[in-house]
Amino acid sequence: MTASAPLPPQDAARVRADLARRALSLLDLTDLSDACTAAAVEELCGKARASGVAAVCVWPRFVADSVRGLRGSGVRVATVVNFPEGGEAVERTVAETRATLADGADEIDLVLPFRALKRGDAESARTMVEAVRAACGGRLLKVILETGELEDPDLIAQASRLSLEAGADFIKTSTGKTAVSATLPAAEIMLEAIRAHGGDRPVGLKVSGGLRRVEDAAAYLALADRMMGPDWASPNTFRIGASALHAELVRAEEAAR
Repeated sequence: MTASAPLPPQDAARVRADLARRALSLLDLTDLSDACTAAAVEELCGKARASGVAAVCVWPRFVADSVRGLRGSGVRVATVVNFPEGGEAVERTVAETRATLADGADEIDLVLPFRALKRGDAESARTMVEAVRAACGGRLLKVILETGELEDPDLIAQASRLSLEAGADFIKTSTGKTAVSATLPAAEIMLEAIRAHGGDRPVGLKVSGGLRRVEDAAAYLALADRMMGPDWASPNTFRIGASALHAELVRAEEAAR
């Protein structure tokens, strides 16, 4: 079999720019660093406005600032609850969820009680998702499985099914706070669960943690295209959670101009 000839540099740059543009539209531009400040969030919102990402994802204390900074832009505001520990305090997490929604959050990223699931207590994990789902009302709920900590493919599949059955709109790989974050094998298991779920509403995948290069985004998009079809990945069904990746995508897009 004859290998394909490499694309001319100008064509290769154009293909890379098209990929970067696609990935930017799916990006949750994120700052969940411990040292995050109001000034950093203001800068984040400016970048989000300029590049047309799907959402910003910030700590709960910065939700109101982000809502003000993004008003009229079409960029959504996401925040995290039960993060990053994935504890089992349902009432506290529901209260945290309601407070962030009152501040204007559009989307909630909830950490699943993954340790409960690992010890065989699926009911505690399900109860948390159902309670936060009820608190969210019509707002988008993404459930973070922490796949690097679950490790076992069967546990990742179980966490995926449980979260979708309990009302998650998205299942998300990771917090980005553990040694192992997003991986292609975990994303494939999660996509299999999404494909099998059915239901009367779209459900999606968010990959998060460790994506820094255009090639990283390309690999996950190629997986989604292969498993779900080339028209499946949209902001309603596929997100990429990243901070460092944003600059790489912008550079790749600008290089073809």
